[in-house]
Amino acid sequence: MSSSSSAQARFESLGLVLPPAPKPIGAYTPFLRVGGHAYVSGHLPTLPDGTLIKGRVGGDLDLDAGKAAARQVGLTILATLLANLGSLDRVGRVVKVLGMVSCPADFEKHPHVINGCSELFAEIWGADRGVGVRSAFGVASLPNGVPVEIEAIFELV
Repeated sequence: MSSSSSAQARFESLGLVLPPAPKPIGAYTPFLRVGGHAYVSGHLPTLPDGTLIKGRVGGDLDLDAGKAAARQVGLTILATLLANLGSLDRVGRVVKVLGMVSCPADFEKHPHVINGCSELFAEIWGADRGVGVRSAFGVASLPNGVPVEIEAIFELV
């Protein structure tokens, strides 16, 4: 893959299967464009059939399963971006990723788990534009018993 290939072309070359773009189930919107930025609300690890990955990292799920769940959240975010922008080429760069990991109090590998999403974005937009600032932390529980929830901010072009 050349560094000059577009994000949309990189995405298509990877043969990734996206889940359906989530619809809001409360008083929020999954995607909001404000000026030159796109804000994506907290997304869950939705599978292509619309079901969710469930469990707690460090309990029901091991570290690699947690990282895979975070990658699946990244795919769900890509589905939302495509549904609202039409092309991943409309994203100039990843600005910020905030990842929450459902885990026991003594779990300490939150960044490793959220790398599942961050590494996916780096595959799509490249290391320079696909990696932004990031926070990763643990929580006692997440909606619907999922292991990971991630929100993100993107600069648009």
